[in-house]
Amino acid sequence: MGRRRNGSVWMILPLYIFTLIFVAGPLIYMAALSFATPSPGYGVDWSFSLENYKRILEPVYLNTFVQSFKLAFTSTLVICLIGYPFGYFMAKLPEGKKKKAMLILMLPFWVNSLIRLYGWIIILQNKGILNFLLQKLGIIQEPLKILYSYPAIVIGMVYVLLPFMILSVYSSAEKLDWSLVEASRDLGATKIQAFFTITLKLTLPGLLSGIILTFIPSMGLFFIADILGGNKIVLVGSLIQEQMTRGNNWPFAAALAVVLMILTTAMIIFYRKITNAKELEGIG
Repeated sequence: MGRRRNGSVWMILPLYIFTLIFVAGPLIYMAALSFATPSPGYGVDWSFSLENYKRILEPVYLNTFVQSFKLAFTSTLVICLIGYPFGYFMAKLPEGKKKKAMLILMLPFWVNSLIRLYGWIIILQNKGILNFLLQKLGIIQEPLKILYSYPAIVIGMVYVLLPFMILSVYSSAEKLDWSLVEASRDLGATKIQAFFTITLKLTLPGLLSGIILTFIPSMGLFFIADILGGNKIVLVGSLIQEQMTRGNNWPFAAALAVVLMILTTAMIIFYRKITNAKELEGIG
């Protein structure tokens, strides 16, 4: 018994060492760096200071967080409206068609995301495919200026993050006991009532996990805003990159990253509380 326990400890030990060195270590270093002050050149003065966090409270930096939250909220809302029905109806497909739909959904992941985003430039530019089709159909007379605008960034966010929502909803809807929906229909509930009282409640964990998987990354995917937005909208991720590359202010960049990490962690905790409450409600 003792040998078996010692063997399991030695098997788990590399995982703990890896987590400590490559996960906990960088996070601790980043948190410590956020309290340092930049020195001339590329150095850092390790004297303790709260100036980096006070600086975040300046209107220009607070506005960056607000803009990031607005973009993340808008993108997540659009992703929910598209991804939930897609994942729900994909779960209702026959087994063969499910596999085909899953393959189609995963195909974009085989191509680098930057290449795919540059493809959207070809589609959205003034002489791009979208404006060409709309003009040929007589819907518009002049080309729409979509590229390097806020809608273009939202399109890019939706395109990159939509599969995460679809897969989350799909995994939840696939486990749904459809007999409960049929029972509610037999008891006189309409399709809409059955959806909101049975289907939506039982697939809510998948929807919430999809929201987490899309909302949190959308605050940091600055390369989408750079490529499709033309640097017109500065996200927190863009600000962190700028402080590290151009400003040479690594402590302030670390402070921004710590605040962003705290906000995203709070969202995950909130999500866990909601899902735990739903599970307890289901048990009760």
